[in-house]
Amino acid sequence: MTSNGEKPSKTQRKKQVHGLQDLGAELVELSDERLAAIELPDALHDAVQAARRITQFGARRRQLQYIGKLMRRVDPAPIRAALDAWDMQSRRGTVLHKQIEAWRERLLGDPDAVAGLLAAFPAADARHLRALTEDALREREAGRPPRAYRELYQALRALIARDEG
Repeated sequence: MTSNGEKPSKTQRKKQVHGLQDLGAELVELSDERLAAIELPDALHDAVQAARRITQFGARRRQLQYIGKLMRRVDPAPIRAALDAWDMQSRRGTVLHKQIEAWRERLLGDPDAVAGLLAAFPAADARHLRALTEDALREREAGRPPRAYRELYQALRALIARDEG
């Protein structure tokens, strides 16, 4: 119902139905572990499992429409909340990874970057980070496997994660 008590228009109903169908398609793409974490009615869970096994385009499309129909009988809010939470967690991990990579490249490209890192993260062990940076640079110049390069990443990850926690 709209705010003035009228029935929703056909366009609004279609948008809602397509939204539920899209939500169902997201369920099909989830891992077994995550799908099990969401409480779904048995019929909807079975339909999602069946959609995973279908490879033909037309049959899969019809199955997704069926999932959309079943979705109309459940409250989509908890499902959307769970999917959004996993998406946000994934985005945080991506942001953290990019931040660590940026600091590592700064340390390897600018000898004075350790001072900037210490200003941003006062708990950092400057001597250890300098040693890892120097080792990584020597490895890069000698063409050796990137052991210190990886250790530098791990040290930065621990430092940044500890600061965020």
